[in-house]
Amino acid sequence: MPYRVSHGKAIQVQFSPDEVFSRIQHENIQFIDLQFTGLTGHFHHTTISAATFTPEQMRDGLPKLDGSSIIGFTSIDDSDLLLKPDPNTFAIIPWMTENKTARLLCDVYWGGDRGRLSRDPRGIAQKAEEYIKSQGFDYSTWGPEVEFFVFDKVHWDVLTPYKGQSYSIESKEAPWSQEGDGYPMGLQEGYYPSTPSDTLTPYRNECVNILQNNFGILCDNHHHEVATAGQCEIDIRYDHLTNAADAAQSYKYVIRNIAQKYGKVATMMPKPIAMDSGSGMHVNVSLWKKDRNMFYDSGSEDELSQTARYFCGGVIEHAKALSAICNPTTNSYHRLVPGYEAPAYIAWSSGNRSAIVRVPRHLTGKQYAHLKRLEFRAPDPSSNPYLVFAAITAAGMDGVKKKMEPGDQIHDDIFKMTRSDRAKRGIDVLPKSLGDALNELESDRKFLLSIYTDDVIDKVIELERRDQREISIRPHPHEFYLYFDV
Repeated sequence: MPYRVSHGKAIQVQFSPDEVFSRIQHENIQFIDLQFTGLTGHFHHTTISAATFTPEQMRDGLPKLDGSSIIGFTSIDDSDLLLKPDPNTFAIIPWMTENKTARLLCDVYWGGDRGRLSRDPRGIAQKAEEYIKSQGFDYSTWGPEVEFFVFDKVHWDVLTPYKGQSYSIESKEAPWSQEGDGYPMGLQEGYYPSTPSDTLTPYRNECVNILQNNFGILCDNHHHEVATAGQCEIDIRYDHLTNAADAAQSYKYVIRNIAQKYGKVATMMPKPIAMDSGSGMHVNVSLWKKDRNMFYDSGSEDELSQTARYFCGGVIEHAKALSAICNPTTNSYHRLVPGYEAPAYIAWSSGNRSAIVRVPRHLTGKQYAHLKRLEFRAPDPSSNPYLVFAAITAAGMDGVKKKMEPGDQIHDDIFKMTRSDRAKRGIDVLPKSLGDALNELESDRKFLLSIYTDDVIDKVIELERRDQREISIRPHPHEFYLYFDV
């Protein structure tokens, strides 16, 4: 649900259908953008005239979707789908000023009385919320930390793969920039630089204002990230599961459109720059009963409850299979290597960023009990947040149900350990490629069936195998440097 800020406090806002139609009339909205998310995480839309939008369409859905044309949805012989707008997601799109436009996020249903499309990611997230309630909790909170790059220009040539392939990245912040009018940052030297080295402060300011004022997504911090060439992060407030996934998708939508306004291009690609840090989507999670954070225990080590330990144990147990959903691209595995702050090793710890699960400990004490959480650091922003949150829920709740202990905390820098040191301490490693991750998912998928259906898992594997094959049959440009003279 969206928020608004009043007298320094965040107030949650709910819209009824009647209130949406009242705002459409009062704000002189001319078009409604019906937005939804595909199985691969891509954002889609169709636009209708506000003059033809009716309360019946809000209630029953609009027959505006050919599911066979959305990757992963339906086959061509059975493809009539409905888009049912969620009135709570109403937002006016500020950059569409000439023909004033508002957006509504939509749930995807079959036509007739066949119910929800099982492959609708938003529906999977909503199933995860219901599953949490069925296990005795009232709700969960989720805070994704989405990193991204903003480049001046990007060029690539892949249209003639048998002739050759190439790409190039342009950024005034980059050490390879030849503009001569900036303060370039070295590789892995981009964390928190001041202006004018950080050229993107005005851009991020505008993104924050739009996220808060137009989309009701509260942001508490923004900054330049570790990598050179425009790596950024805008921190958004934690929320309930589906709301947080909605916010992550809207966040991506906003940063891309505002980048275009500035004559730049934003990307969620996990590892666009060789030899520099990649972009992650660290996911913070906690379970609640009414106003009590069930991950907090004042009398335990690091104030972490037994429930939280079991949840962590489930994530650790299923970490390899989770990779196929949380890191769904071949490029994801260029990020998950030691030396660039991305976690590659399956371990947990308080404060230790070399482990895949971290227990943040900036603030302690009962007054900060609401902040006690687990941070799963493996996911990246190429993933579908609806699927990621649902999969983490399934893994964590499997740990809670089966009382899975996560093992001992690892307080040392895992990146500096030898292989034998890691083996002695029982530290395993994440899959090294998308193909390996998919193999893990195929062999460890049962835990997902509390939320996912088999057909969704099968389709995810099928689509990612396709991408894996596309990359595996093509030579890499760097291979010419390494092997041309063999």
